[in-house]
Parts: sequence; C-alpha cells; structure tokens
Amino acid sequence: MNAQRQRLSGYDLLIEENRIDRIEKNIAVDAATEIDCSTKLVIPGLINSHHHLCQTLTRNLPQVQNKPLFDWLVALYEIWKYLDEDCIYYSTLLGCGELLKTGCTTTTDHHYLYPRQLHMDIPAIQFEAAEKVGIRFCPTRGSMSRSRKDGGLPPESVVQDEAEILKHSEAVIQKYHDPRPFSMRQIHLGPCAPFNVTPNLMRETAALARQHGVRLHTHLAETRDEDIYCQQVYGKRPLQLMEELDWLGPDVWYAHGIHFHDDELKLLAETGTGIAHCPASNMRLGSGIARVPEMLKLGIPVGLAVDGSASNDSSDMVGEMRQALLLHRVHAGPDAITAEQVLEMATLGSARLLGRSDIGSLEPGKAADIAIFELNKLEYTGALADPLAALIFSGINHEADMTIVNGNIVVEHGRLVGIDEAEIIAHGNRLAFGLLQRSQQEKK
Repeated sequence: MNAQRQRLSGYDLLIEENRIDRIEKNIAVDAATEIDCSTKLVIPGLINSHHHLCQTLTRNLPQVQNKPLFDWLVALYEIWKYLDEDCIYYSTLLGCGELLKTGCTTTTDHHYLYPRQLHMDIPAIQFEAAEKVGIRFCPTRGSMSRSRKDGGLPPESVVQDEAEILKHSEAVIQKYHDPRPFSMRQIHLGPCAPFNVTPNLMRETAALARQHGVRLHTHLAETRDEDIYCQQVYGKRPLQLMEELDWLGPDVWYAHGIHFHDDELKLLAETGTGIAHCPASNMRLGSGIARVPEMLKLGIPVGLAVDGSASNDSSDMVGEMRQALLLHRVHAGPDAITAEQVLEMATLGSARLLGRSDIGSLEPGKAADIAIFELNKLEYTGALADPLAALIFSGINHEADMTIVNGNIVVEHGRLVGIDEAEIIAHGNRLAFGLLQRSQQEKK
C-alpha cells in the first residue's frame, strides 16, 4: 500500500521510535527488537472511520434485533440515557480493544449522547481509555439538540442546547486537538443527523470547525425514512440540505451515504466530500447498499467503518473488509470490487477522511502503525498464492498476531498488551446488565 501499490516479499522494515525508517532487503542494524514475520502478512494498520463505542454495552439485544433504524434508535435511547462515566470508560476500552485485536490502529468515534446525570467530561473519559489501550484516537464531539418535544427522536435527557454544544465543542478542540504529524489525539465535530439537530446548529458547527481547522462528520442518506423526514420537514433531500448548510467539501465526511441519486454522487465527487462505508451495519439494519463501486470510479473519498457495535454487532475491521467485498459482489457482480480496493478503503481511504497523510500505508517517513497476521494456519492453507487477498477471502479468526501503533506493540500473540482483558470483560458485562435493569425498572 505504498504510492506504487507494491507488494513486497522478503524485505525488512526498520522502525525508529514512532516512524518507519527504511524498507529494504537485508537491513543490517543492531535492532533492540526483532520480529520474525517470515510466515506472516504485514499490512498498514487499519483505520476505522465511523463508530459508536458506547454501543458495545448494548449489542445483540432481543428487543431491537429486527427493527429498522428509526425504531431501533427510539428503543435504544431509552437504555442509552442511563450511560454513566464507567459505561463510557469501559465501552471505549472494549471497542478499542476489539479494533486493535483485528489490526486496527486508528479509530474515530461519534459520541453524541450527553446524559444529564454525567458530571465528568465525556471526551476526557474516552481519551483516557484510548491512551490506556494504546490506539490512535480521533473522535468527533457529537451532539443532539432536538428531542422528541422538538420533533426529534431522542428523549430530552440526552440532548443539549446549542450554546452549550458550541461552547464545549470549542473547548475540547482547544484541549485535545493535536494537528502535528503522528498525533495520537485529534478531535472533530459531529452533529448526529438531520433528524436530531437543528439547521442552525449544523451551520454554526461548520463555521466553528473551519475556524479551528478540524473536520466535520455526520450521518447522512442512511435510510429511506431519513429521505422522507427531510422532504417533509425541510422540503428537500438530505444532501440538498447539507449543501445549503455549508456541509460539503474535502473536510466533510458522512457515515453511510446509501441513498444518493446520480447527480448527488457527482456533487460529492466535485466537492471531495467523503463517505464512511459501513457494510455490516447497513445489512444488519436492512438500510440498503451504498453505491461504493460507483463512488470509487467517480473519485469520491471512501473509507471503511464498523459503525456502532449495537448495529454490527462487533468491532472487527478484517470482518468488515470481507463484508464489503461480498456485499458489492452479490449486488453488482464478481468484478464489482477487488480485495485490494477494500484494503485501500480500510487504510488510505479512511486516512483521507480523517485528514491524515501520516498513516495508512507502509512507507519510510510514515507512522509505524502496522498489523501483522499469521498465515501459517489451517484456515489459510491453500490460499497463499495471494497472501494479501487471503486475509479477506479466507480465514476463520480475524485476530492479528501483532498490532503496532506509533511504534509501540499493543497486541502481541493476539492479546492486548498491558491491559487485563478479563477485567474489561467482567466490567463490560456488569455494566451492560446494569443498563438493562435500569431501563426495565423505569418501565415498571
């Protein structure tokens, strides 16, 4: 995945501190650590361009397993409104840990729920958890300003007023956004969706983001219900509304982007507006199939994403690549998309959405973000004529043997380094059941 899209075999890769220094044959150095990859596939660290980490505590709930998006959201808001500081912390550890174990080295998050009982700053909690697990973290400061009484979907207890949102958005940019190369912390702005925020908040958020040089993210064109809502409330389609609110451009990326017309795809291409493709979530909720092969041909920036863990229901980046490959082939034929295109969406494509030129490929000068997969296994036997594609076409276990972030080994032999997985599991399950119990008690 370098600029020439080369696939190299029998080469050495030298990491100096947090960057790739050299990629050559037989590098002669007295290295502090040597990693034997003679039976392994080494790829750029995968990059997740859309997530809702808090949803890891509410996945696979029977009451929402068969609901479409709007009904699914309304039901889950009644559980999510009880999120507390521990839920935010452990769901971030859990989701980021899963991502790292499947070779993902950078993730964003779209946290837009701000329950009124929370006293700690949510970005502070998330950045602490991300630092502990070792992932490169570039979340959005999400927001919702329209509750049910204002024509939105969520309860009033999880939304904020516009002045509060904008004030806090600016504060977290100033506190956490590090624009320097190899930065481990960046922040962008992410109003939830046209049906949960006001047009004024969208417009003011865009102005604030551009004032501070950060990027813009929201859900768009995910379902037919959203199309109908925007037509009824605003008299225009979702993308028309975004254009009116100054939400187009190379600093904007949307999650999903399923229901676009031909002329809308052309507008996305002309403006360089990006799409985070979420195939598993789109299939799970029956939302539809994004026109990704057409987007790629038009030059629209496209990244890959697992989406929230209550609509996937996992944080498996290798699994997401496989889903993308198979979905578009069943929809548009066996030559609709290649394994290499899918890998590029999950690396350079997602990096472009996040505005990062320092990650996404294995090249000297780039960040040392690397995923290493053992291929000397039963499930890859017979598949090694194309080791790169084997990762996507074959396999029964998507765990990386080793994941390196910013030059640090954070997954080794398939296990998180420096963190107790059993503790995350125990706390995660306790918190998940606690959320359910609180929501059920309220119904009584």
